[in-house]
Amino acid sequence: MDESSSQALLLPNGNYEATAFVNKFLSTMLKWVLKFVMWAAFITWLLIIFIYPLQSVETLVTDWTDKIRDSFLGYTGSVFLLFSGPVIIIALLSVVYLNLSSGEGEIQEITGPKRPSYRMWTFPVLVEGPLGVVSAAELVGILLFAVYILWVAGVYAVQKLSIIFVNTEFTTLLKWSWFFRMTARGFGLVGAFCLSFMFIPVSRGSVLLRLLNIPFEHAIRYHIWLGHLCMCLFTLHGSFYFIGWIMSGEIPSELISWTPTDGANLAGIINIFFGWSIWITSLPFVRPKNFELFYYTHHLYIIFIIFFAMHVGNFFFCIAAGSIFLFMIDRFLRFCQSRKTVDIVSTTYFPCGVVELVLSRPECLNYNALSAVFLRFRGISFMQWHPFSVSSSPLNGKNCISILIKACGDWTSRLKDHISEENEEQEQLNLHHSSKLTASIEGPYGHELPYQLEYENLVLVAGGIGISPFIAILSDVIYRIKQGKPCLPRNIILVWTMKRSNELSILSTIGMESIRSLPFDKLHLEMLIYVTQQLETVLENGVSHKDIRSCIHSVSNGNAISVVASTGNKMWFAGYVISSIFGLFILISLLNVFYITPYEITNWWYQALLLLACMVASVVSFGGVVLALWYNWEKTNSTEEKAKNNEEQYNEQHIMNSDSFLESLASSTRIQYGSRPDFREIFGSISKLSGYVDVGVIVCGPPTLEASVATECRSLNMSRKSNDPIFHFNSNSFSL
Repeated sequence: MDESSSQALLLPNGNYEATAFVNKFLSTMLKWVLKFVMWAAFITWLLIIFIYPLQSVETLVTDWTDKIRDSFLGYTGSVFLLFSGPVIIIALLSVVYLNLSSGEGEIQEITGPKRPSYRMWTFPVLVEGPLGVVSAAELVGILLFAVYILWVAGVYAVQKLSIIFVNTEFTTLLKWSWFFRMTARGFGLVGAFCLSFMFIPVSRGSVLLRLLNIPFEHAIRYHIWLGHLCMCLFTLHGSFYFIGWIMSGEIPSELISWTPTDGANLAGIINIFFGWSIWITSLPFVRPKNFELFYYTHHLYIIFIIFFAMHVGNFFFCIAAGSIFLFMIDRFLRFCQSRKTVDIVSTTYFPCGVVELVLSRPECLNYNALSAVFLRFRGISFMQWHPFSVSSSPLNGKNCISILIKACGDWTSRLKDHISEENEEQEQLNLHHSSKLTASIEGPYGHELPYQLEYENLVLVAGGIGISPFIAILSDVIYRIKQGKPCLPRNIILVWTMKRSNELSILSTIGMESIRSLPFDKLHLEMLIYVTQQLETVLENGVSHKDIRSCIHSVSNGNAISVVASTGNKMWFAGYVISSIFGLFILISLLNVFYITPYEITNWWYQALLLLACMVASVVSFGGVVLALWYNWEKTNSTEEKAKNNEEQYNEQHIMNSDSFLESLASSTRIQYGSRPDFREIFGSISKLSGYVDVGVIVCGPPTLEASVATECRSLNMSRKSNDPIFHFNSNSFSL
């Protein structure tokens, strides 16, 4: 071959590499621009929240809204754009950013080598108390909210209350009456702004949480904190107004007041009673013992929002309307996904009371090893949804997703009994497959990017069924190493505490022979297992693998988890979010041009209800059209035969893993009976052997276990020397 021919063959490859470089450069630049604009919008949003209580700013806002009330958006649309526009802009840009960041290339960026350093999100500061384990970043957020409340209180004390007490026309009693009223107004304003944050963490597939790589199961604690704060503020808001009305002798007239251009007091009283119902049933001394009461009462948030809108009117409702609208987008998507019935490929019953469910899923449904799904069995409860961690790797090469469920409550006990009875019946009949089992699924939800792959050294601490997400991590690491995909973890220590040794059989879902076949330089796994309430071992009793588990495969019709989800196709998801947002502004404009302005609608509470109706209609109509097209696209691209082939492949592999489990377990773990882990000793030995590296610590278990590990991580980080490792605390525990 001559030189010209060689150049001709090399030229296309060179053009391809040049094009790829240019595309990557443009994508990186665009992502930086998006980050800058989103940060600018977020800072603007915070600035508006902080400076609005100033009298001069209130006057500027009033002047601005008066000038643009004649625009196509009208008064309500203009105020919505001012208070909720920044968060809507961030949501719009987020879906674009997430599409640019999708793919294996982003994982490569994350899992690259990094210099060990402290991170505010993974540095535990408070480890005991009502808030649980609080990181440095979370503590900063808590302090900012505290500063904001004190700031608003100070502003109202100087601006409002000083005017009242220098007024010589007011009697002393009337001055104190207005003192309580203005203080109540301050509490209400702060509560409205806090409410604008409260609905963001409760949106399971929120683009804002995915942008920050905060999973729903972790963000739910922020919703709980903000919920307590909001209800405390709203309670003070109502109580102080009530005291002020008593002093001025305006009871009961003010209680039933419903003026068209002021707060609808009666709506506020109804609103606070619904809020108290939600709040009281969610408190720690009520919720664990009466979960169904908590679950059903929490759905009163719909009525709470409606009466809140009527109470505060269109102006103040716009403060929280943006985050409520984003919650509606997520909620309608979840509703549409859960309408589809999903096949349970197989059910496995363990003697320790744990059930493994294998669910059919499409290839395009993305999730990572620390994801969670919400599950509903209509035969057990038509309304209840329960979250469970995923216990399988997305790289297993099969169209399935596994979850482990332990009987810990009424719902899970009924599910376990149902599956156990069916397995026994099928074994007696000597059938290979049972009748069709189905469920409803929402999710999966979780981290947008797998943070567990950031660390070369991992410490996984599990308590009981908390082993479930770590089984997924170990399986994911094994598959990544074997398939040559980006994977930083090389040294993994698994610390698992359990009550009885029969829980050891759960590890058979990993495939211990897969771990043993890996070279030592590829993966070094050490398992430290502590059986706290038993002195003898299962192996000494001669238990065979047939006694460990019973597995029944279900008849599948190829009905996989719907891809109409936030973790499904990102282009369709972006289209759904964008169409809903633009639909909202279209409906607001049409309503203003053809109804509010011509008919001179001025009632505050009525305009707030119209805005709420536009929010619902835009999601259902504009967003619903995209979801309908997305659903039809899903049906076109699904193949039943492929799901069946993957089901058979999964079942065969699972049986093979069970046969070699006990032998592999005995040679690869250290089991201690009648004792608990000494984390000071465990982490101390890691600190001596690791050197100056980042050590990722992930905990999944009860709060006491989480607090013990966080305490040790904080202690070692604060007393570390220059060559010692840095321990990064991460929690995967959640209770919903």
